[in-house]
Amino acid sequence: MKFTTFIGAAVSATMAFAATFASANDFRIGLITPPSHIWTKAADSFGAALNDASGGAHTLTVFPARQLGNEAQMLQQLQTGALDMAFLTVAEVSNRAPDFGAFYAPYLANDIAHAGRILRTDAAGAMLDQLPGKVGVVGLGYGMAGLRQIVSRGEVATAADLSGLKLRITPFDPILDFYNAVGAAPTPMPLPAVYDALANGQVDAIDMDAELIWKLKYYEHADTVLASNHMMFPMVGLVSAKVWKGLSDEDKAMITTAMQAELGKVIDTYVAKDVEWLDQVRGTGKTFVDVGPEFFGPAIAEWDAAWSQKSSQLSTLRDAAAAVQ
Repeated sequence: MKFTTFIGAAVSATMAFAATFASANDFRIGLITPPSHIWTKAADSFGAALNDASGGAHTLTVFPARQLGNEAQMLQQLQTGALDMAFLTVAEVSNRAPDFGAFYAPYLANDIAHAGRILRTDAAGAMLDQLPGKVGVVGLGYGMAGLRQIVSRGEVATAADLSGLKLRITPFDPILDFYNAVGAAPTPMPLPAVYDALANGQVDAIDMDAELIWKLKYYEHADTVLASNHMMFPMVGLVSAKVWKGLSDEDKAMITTAMQAELGKVIDTYVAKDVEWLDQVRGTGKTFVDVGPEFFGPAIAEWDAAWSQKSSQLSTLRDAAAAVQ
């Protein structure tokens, strides 16, 4: 009897250990941003929070700086379940779910704080519901980078001065359509190639946020910095739908809580710092020109006309933006 009891207890202990081991995960998250970037630091903090919340059962390995490929490749890995999670630009998501292109409506946001409020609206949150069916991922929330500015190697006084310029963009349709409407020659280019391309004249200008204009010193090869704030630039926290399906409800709640907390901090950081970075660029002595919607003339109306047909969410998002001004 004692031996039987001992064996029963041992089996129970082994089964309990196996269950614990089976529920433990070493998740992987991919990003295109370098280790020092705010998004990457947020991924590190998310991993620490998840490890703490799970009592050490879950770990997270962060792969920054395109170690797992570009965003299109990482999204494919999420779809197959080869990658667990990613912080990706909404730009890449919009290539597969065009409704998300509405976030890039010119001057949807009045300023960086307004951009943060827009991303926290119910309308923005509801758009995530379509991702499992359309893209094969689960969206848990938004972060962002700063508003978009233009850095040019030459003098730019009017929108006509942008005509024909090879202007580096993030490769996605909403921003491509915008600069085509402006009359520039939009040139898709990955972030790591931008500094050298601007320095050697491979491109004449770049579309970039204030953080990277300042931190990566793009202004060094500029004659003109246009502080246009013409577009917001959201990021989205994603989990592979295949991976998500295999998680317990407890783990789903744990991951959601930890990731949303870090994404919220990303938004708060940009709201606090974006204007400061732009002011630092202003202080470099480069020609610095503040412009608004009128600078771009009919290009904005042309973009709106095109994207009101491409995104069913454009009017909904504009209404949501107006409600949180």
